[in-house]
Amino acid sequence: MISVQGRTHKYGDNVDTDVIIPARYLNTTDIKELAAHCMEDIDSDFAKNVRRGDIIVGGENFGCGSSREHAPISIKASGVSCVIAKTFARIFYRNSINIGLPIFECPEAVDKIQKGDELSIDFKSGVIQNISRDEQYKARPFPEFIQGIINAGGLMSYLKERV
Repeated sequence: MISVQGRTHKYGDNVDTDVIIPARYLNTTDIKELAAHCMEDIDSDFAKNVRRGDIIVGGENFGCGSSREHAPISIKASGVSCVIAKTFARIFYRNSINIGLPIFECPEAVDKIQKGDELSIDFKSGVIQNISRDEQYKARPFPEFIQGIINAGGLMSYLKERV
């Protein structure tokens, strides 16, 4: 996966893991079930409106709260191709990389992107193209080894390829 293109779903600051995937659904590991309830406490229509390739945009401290891997798993399982935020909670950031969910910190992009904008993101360069607004933003690209983890679909797949 070198680049993605999708429509945005925009949220504010401090989107915590309890609204990404509410605790009442943590008794399952079925990714389809997790996807069906992704973001429902902050956006009850998310699961029916999200399309494969769409992009979540958040503000400061995205993914704060508990350390549950269910949060990035539910996002990825819903078809979201990437999350862009001003900043990420540290554990959410690591869990996202571990499961192969691309995430970028780019405050400028978050400030300018609107809900529903169409974006194209080049993972290798970190360039975020806002097709809807004819604007371009620059995030710091992943180091090569993290790109490898994401391209493999997560850390476990990456390690299996290497062993």
